[in-house]
Amino acid sequence: MKELVFVTNNKHKLSEIRQILGDYCKILSLSEIGFNEEIEETEPDLEGNALLKARHIHERFGFDCFADDTGLEVNALDGAPGVYSARYAGENATYADNVNKLLEAMTGFHNRGARFRTVIALILDNREYLFEGQVDGEILTQSIGQTGFGYDPIFRPLESEKSFAEMSSDEKNAISHRGRATAKLQEFLRQTTYPAK
Repeated sequence: MKELVFVTNNKHKLSEIRQILGDYCKILSLSEIGFNEEIEETEPDLEGNALLKARHIHERFGFDCFADDTGLEVNALDGAPGVYSARYAGENATYADNVNKLLEAMTGFHNRGARFRTVIALILDNREYLFEGQVDGEILTQSIGQTGFGYDPIFRPLESEKSFAEMSSDEKNAISHRGRATAKLQEFLRQTTYPAK
């Protein structure tokens, strides 16, 4: 089975991706290839950050690999936190810190519309590809649910009455931004050199 490195230190993301792509290729983590550093995200958009991370690993190790960047874009906040979603409350912010800051920023807003976007950058046989997934929804007024990670407890997609944090992993992957971007990656792999066994 072919191998792809997923350029992330986020164990939640790694678990989601392995669940979705497990039949198509073996997903290697950064620790499995001996890389334990943080790759600083310095680009102004999701596409740039995803490419930056994938290129870093490809250039250093030569592996076929992919990386993602995800942003929560809130209408009332002019698209914030966007590319800064993971560090919205500061460089070392916890998930709870980010959620609390966003809930505070949304105080008094009736328009709670938002969208999650994920961009995946794949480097395969020295060629670069981009895949994007998006899900529209709304920001809840309080955290609901115990599963998931990040902003999942306060994001409810339009397709559901549940927050992402109330869903099983299968339910979330079926409609989430990362699930949709990964589905496009999966279809690309299916049609190229990574047929399912």
